[in-house]
Amino acid sequence: MATEAASSLQRNQVDLMEFIDWSSVECLNQNSSHSLPNALKQGYREDEGLHLESDADEQLLIYIPFNQVVKIHSIVINGPEEEGPKTVKLFANREHMGFSNVNDFPPSDVAVLSEDNLKGKPVILKYVKFQNVRSLTIFIEENQSGSEISKVQKIALFGSTVETTDMKGLKKIEDH
Repeated sequence: MATEAASSLQRNQVDLMEFIDWSSVECLNQNSSHSLPNALKQGYREDEGLHLESDADEQLLIYIPFNQVVKIHSIVINGPEEEGPKTVKLFANREHMGFSNVNDFPPSDVAVLSEDNLKGKPVILKYVKFQNVRSLTIFIEENQSGSEISKVQKIALFGSTVETTDMKGLKKIEDH
């Protein structure tokens, strides 16, 4: 029965937004007037007048921790035709990354976004690399036109939660 339930979960991917630990979300190089919640939060990300925008150059580094372990199946990144993201590197469970060390680690997956992706077509990830995800770092390396500013209208992550054992609920067994 358990395997049957697990296989149906994989088919029924959910929006993982409700599992994001909002107090620890970070975005490096964001324009303070056009910040990450505009693209990530429910309600904001559906408003075409709101977007996330880079500041000093086209690169953005987004850290999204989860309040429980998740499996990530696909990602949607919407953006305008010119300033929308092009090369996006995804890192599972990599904390405290900055622009200085982002290239020191191999990404879990790399997506080159097409015009269809920018309009909402999901990018299916290498599912095996995103099975036990506690955090996701998204590095937007460049945009479609090579301009100085990248714009992101929406980021949505789809997957499922991982049923984990509550370790606090288990009694410790002492060795005698």
